[in-house]
Amino acid sequence: MKVSRRNALKIAGLFAVAKVGKLLGEAGGIEPHVRTLPVTADGSPKRSESGVGALIAWADKLWAVTYLSEPNAGSGTGLYEIDENFTIRKLHVSNGVYANRLLHAQSNQVSIGPYMIDCEGKVRVVEELVAERLTATMTHLKDPANKLYILTMEGMLHELDVHSLKATKLFDLTKELSIKGDPHFKGGYTSQGRVVVANNTFTGPGDTDGRLAEWDGERWTILEKKPFMEVASRSGFGNVIFATGWDELSAILKVCIRRKWLTYRLPKASHAFDQYWQTEWTRIREVETERYLMDCHGMFYELSPVAFHDAIWGVRPICTHLRIVPDFCSFRGFFVMGGNEAAAAGGNLLSPQPQSGIWFGHTDDLWRFGKPQGWGGLWRDTVVKAGEVSDAFLMTGFDKKVLHVFQEGAGSTDFIIETDFLGQGIWRKYESIRVASGEYKYHVFPSGFSVHWVRLRSSQDCEATAEFLYS
Repeated sequence: MKVSRRNALKIAGLFAVAKVGKLLGEAGGIEPHVRTLPVTADGSPKRSESGVGALIAWADKLWAVTYLSEPNAGSGTGLYEIDENFTIRKLHVSNGVYANRLLHAQSNQVSIGPYMIDCEGKVRVVEELVAERLTATMTHLKDPANKLYILTMEGMLHELDVHSLKATKLFDLTKELSIKGDPHFKGGYTSQGRVVVANNTFTGPGDTDGRLAEWDGERWTILEKKPFMEVASRSGFGNVIFATGWDELSAILKVCIRRKWLTYRLPKASHAFDQYWQTEWTRIREVETERYLMDCHGMFYELSPVAFHDAIWGVRPICTHLRIVPDFCSFRGFFVMGGNEAAAAGGNLLSPQPQSGIWFGHTDDLWRFGKPQGWGGLWRDTVVKAGEVSDAFLMTGFDKKVLHVFQEGAGSTDFIIETDFLGQGIWRKYESIRVASGEYKYHVFPSGFSVHWVRLRSSQDCEATAEFLYS
């Protein structure tokens, strides 16, 4: 029987998938391209978490660090390596809290947790940082060949010598950024000549201890007093800085283009992430060559690392989920996700032993998760001035769309719906809704209607509430 080249390649691919499935100990009935490798913490005497805080492919292996809720709150977490046969091995027990990773290209070392790993796979431990809750590793502004910055959850910014592994504390960011409550620093990145850090503290409405801030090497500037989780940039390819956060209204995407910050709003896929412990780690990572994925408030997105016309249009929802995904990456053709599936932390008596899984699949598998849907507001009992426009809200990639509007003020108010359908920052009128004082109205967008961004403009001074619902 003659086999075409196309079918021969397809058959070869099936054999390759079957081989990997066998390597991963595939069980019957489970798709051969989806599998998890388990990680656990001890079930006694103290129980906490076993979240997979960071993943990175390096030196022919996949490296992972697991975390507890606090250092020594439990035991059994540390550094893992996964080899080409998908055999997992624990190399070091640290009993710490780590979710940082970065390649230091100049010295050919990877920083992950309190470890530096060279290109031969040799591991060195940064003893001074083992007891710290490490959340981000960043490029140094003035001496990038020899030093890194490492941020802790408590807001301590350290300078690390990548050769001697000497760590020096530079700042206590709770003081520098005037944080009065419990700090919960998460992401950080260096780009455009500045260090940008995110603190996601949010215990409820009115909490203003969240921060997005930048440091130019001389002084710190507070950009937002709202909870932010992640900061990322594709240095050398676009150099756009992305930062994700949220407030009571919606998820937030802050973007820095040519040193100018812009604000965009995204729908929330769930309110299950509306507290700083519950948000945990949500990341922006490159998973295919020059392809970004963004996880934000229960939704995965495609994200272009570049900007055109000094605006952002390359944002498209992929799926909704309720999974805690502290990190994700590519390894040997697989899309790999960390997790934090079952934890005894917080007095959960139904989960005696902390455990999680490192998930192996393909990037395309994300499109088989939950349908993209969510909600988010532009105003909520907000005093709006005549002619004032809202932030831009994402509309592309969703199915059914409804706008809900309520206002209180003097007389009737026209709410003008404006759209940026090309994503270039050029706004055009789509429709106008007249709402009397104390009146509620809604607008159903036609089936198939989609633009990149939408915003509202009020014709009168009023107190307005406006929310989009996508289903």
